Amino acid sequence: MRRRTVVTGMGCVTPLGTTVPELWTNLLASRSGVGKTTLFDATNFPTKIAAEVRNWSITDMGEEAQVWQNRSRHTCFAAGAAKQAMTDAGVLGTVDPTRFGIYLGAGEGQQDFWHFADMMAAGLSTAASEDASFSLQRFMEKGLELLDPTAELEQEPNMPVGYLAGMWNAQGPNVNCLTACAASSQAIGEATEIIRRGEADVMLSGGTHSMIHPFGVTGFNLLTALSERNDEPERASRPFDLNRDGFVLGEGAAIVVLEEYEHARARGAQMYGEILGYGTTADAFRITDTHPEGRGATSCLQMALADAGKNEDEIDYINAHGTSTAVNDKVETLAIRQAFGEQADRIPVSSTKSMTGHLIAAAGATELIVCLQALKHNVVPPTINYETPDPNCDLDYVPNVARDHDCQTVLSNSFGFGGQNITLVAGAI
Repeated sequence: MRRRTVVTGMGCVTPLGTTVPELWTNLLASRSGVGKTTLFDATNFPTKIAAEVRNWSITDMGEEAQVWQNRSRHTCFAAGAAKQAMTDAGVLGTVDPTRFGIYLGAGEGQQDFWHFADMMAAGLSTAASEDASFSLQRFMEKGLELLDPTAELEQEPNMPVGYLAGMWNAQGPNVNCLTACAASSQAIGEATEIIRRGEADVMLSGGTHSMIHPFGVTGFNLLTALSERNDEPERASRPFDLNRDGFVLGEGAAIVVLEEYEHARARGAQMYGEILGYGTTADAFRITDTHPEGRGATSCLQMALADAGKNEDEIDYINAHGTSTAVNDKVETLAIRQAFGEQADRIPVSSTKSMTGHLIAAAGATELIVCLQALKHNVVPPTINYETPDPNCDLDYVPNVARDHDCQTVLSNSFGFGGQNITLVAGAI
C-alpha cells in the first residue's frame, strides 16, 4: 500500500502577493499584478509590460542583506517562499534530516545581458588590418575582464535547491528539474512519488524563476508568445478570450511542504490537502507547439485521474494552464473535453495567470497553492479580462468574478513548451 502525501505548509513570492493570504485576497478581488516593465529598459521591445515582484526584499523575511546581496533573484524568491512554508508547517525538529529532501522546478536567475553585449561588441570590433569576421578570442578576453564568476554561478537553475538544503539541513534527496512551464508541478509530482516510495518523510517542493530580462523577453517575442497590449497592462492577460494575443511574463516562487500522512498526523500538523494524483506525459510533437489534438494533455489528465482513483464526475474545479495564447487555450479546452466528456460542462475552469502573469517554472506550484486555497475556502478564483467568448473555448471559465463553490477534489494543469504535460489532483483531508 503506497504512502499518502499531504501538504502541511505553503509560501509564495509572486507579482500579486508575497504571502499566501495576500495572493488569495488579490485573486478573489480580481486584481492584476501586471504593469510596465521596470527591471530593464523595454522601450524598444515589442512587449513593454510584465508581472514583476515589486516592493519586496529577502530582508523582509529576516535575512541579512549583506549575506544575500550577490545571490540571484530566483534564489531570493525561493528562500522567501520556503521560509514561509517551513514556518507554516512547523516541521523542523520533527523530521530526521536524512529523511528530509528538496525537489524544485527552478529556472535561471537574472542574466548579465549588458556585459554579454559588451563582449559581443568586442568580438565584432576589428582593427584596420584585420578581416571582419567575429573574433572569439576578443569575445572571451572581454568576458574574462568583465564577468563576475560568482554572479555567473549564482544565476544557474540548480543554486536555489542547494541553498535551501543548507538553510534547513535537508540531507535527503536533492533535485532540480527544468521542464519549462511545467517544472514546479513536475517537481511536486516527483517529490510526492519519493514520499510514496518511502525514500523521504518530508519534501520541500515547488519552483522559482525570473525571466524578465532582455534575453527572456527577446526569446518569447521571437516566438510571438507575449502579449503586446502595452497600453493596457492590467487587461493584457486574457485567457480563453477571443481577443487574447499572448501571455504576460511573470516571476516569483511558490513552495509547499509535502509530508507523509502518518508523520504529519503523529505531530498534529495542519493539512491543507492531499496530493491524490500525478500525471506526466509528453506530446512528442514539436519543441514549441502542443499537439493540435491535445493528445499529450488529454492522456496526462486521464493519467492523473487514474492515479488519484477519481472519476470524471468527482472533480470540482480545474485551475487551467490557461496562458492566454491562441493555441494553448484552444488545445487545453479540447483536452479537458476529451478527458472529461459530458462532465466538462459542469466543472468551473479558471486561469489565474490572467492576474499573476505566467511565472514559467514557478507557475505550477503557485497554481497548486491556489487550488489548495479553493479547497480550504470553497471559493474558486476568476479568469479576469474575459470579455468576448471564443467558439473554440467553450467551458465555464468563471469570468471576471470569484465564485462560491463546494470543492472536495481539485485539479491543476501545467503544459510546458516542448510538450511537457503535468496534471496534479489534490483533495480535502
